[in-house]
Parts: sequence; structure tokens; C-alpha cells
Amino acid sequence: MMRVKTILAVAAIALSTALAGCTTGGTLFSSDYSARKDLGYQLPAIPIGQVPQKYHRQIVRYDSKEAPGTIIVDTREKFLYYTLADGKAVRYGIGVGREGFEWKGTTRVAMKREWPTWTPPAPMIRRQPELKKWAGGMPGGLTNPLGARAMYLYFKSGDSGYRLHGTPEWKSIGRAMSSGCIRLMNQDVIDLYERVKVGAKVIVK
Repeated sequence: MMRVKTILAVAAIALSTALAGCTTGGTLFSSDYSARKDLGYQLPAIPIGQVPQKYHRQIVRYDSKEAPGTIIVDTREKFLYYTLADGKAVRYGIGVGREGFEWKGTTRVAMKREWPTWTPPAPMIRRQPELKKWAGGMPGGLTNPLGARAMYLYFKSGDSGYRLHGTPEWKSIGRAMSSGCIRLMNQDVIDLYERVKVGAKVIVK
């Protein structure tokens, strides 16, 4: 009887570990959303259990003709893929532009910034006059809309005005509520920032 209980206990542990660590596509990083110190800021933990598991950072199978290091944004499914070799990608959950602010196209990462300054564009200030106080730029910080990191997207003609950036509003992941920028949980944007090189191709579809 004791042997049966031991076998069942081992099986239960193995199953729970598999569910915590893997998806059908690969490795799941649900344990990587704890509080941490980052460049002098105390980044709070994200209650990741309240975020649907499909939006947790994970390595998945992803067939693409694009070179490793390319970013592909799926605005319909609310996923961002950072392509790896051997038909894999790191997949992140994202928030996207709300109705009237959707866009598609191919851009590149022209600049990267840690704890960036946020400057609301003039059309946004006209829609939300309370933002006028930040017309000269809101310093980086825990409440800054760009979060812990930002990657600035440029078309061939110049600045697109769009960013890949972090957000303190983790509840917005999986939703369409931005002004066109692609937002990630802060712990995810830090991970992506370390992988992405300036000049990287970004496809938004």
C-alpha cells in the first residue's frame, strides 16, 4: 500500500511540474514575474495567476521564413514572437491598439531605451487635455506608460510614432486598448529588450 501511495505521489509531482514548466509547444516561464530590482527601481511582482496562461512568456514551435531575431506581432491573437533558430520563437502576450488605432506594416527597431521618458503626442493631448503637463516629457518610472523598456519603431520614411514597450497595466495584456503601440508586461519587455538588436525587423500583422 505504501509503495502505491509513493508511486502516486511521484506521478502527481511529475504532472504538476510538467504543467508548470511546459506547454504543447515548449517551455513556459510563469515563474519569472516576481518582484525585482531594476536599474534603481523596485519593479513589483505581477500576479501572473490572474493572466491567462497563453499570455505567459514561453518558447513555442513557430515556423517562419524570417531570419532569427525578427519580431512578428500578431495583433489578432495578441502575441508577439521573437524568432529563434530551428523553427522556434519566444512568444509574449501583448496589448494592442484599440479600435481606430490599429495598424499593420513592416518596421525596424531604430532605438532602445531603459526606463524611457514618455512624451504624449499632440493629438493625444488634444483628446486628453489633462496630459498637457507632460508635453515636455514624463520622466521614466513605475507609473510611466512606457514601462521599464521601450523599442522605437521606424519606417523607411522615419519615426512611425509606435513603440514596443512595457506597461504597469498588466491587466491590459490580451486586450485592444492602446493608441497603437504594442505593450508587454514589464518583466517580459525586459526579457525582449535583452534579445533584440537595434536594426531588427518588426512585422506587425
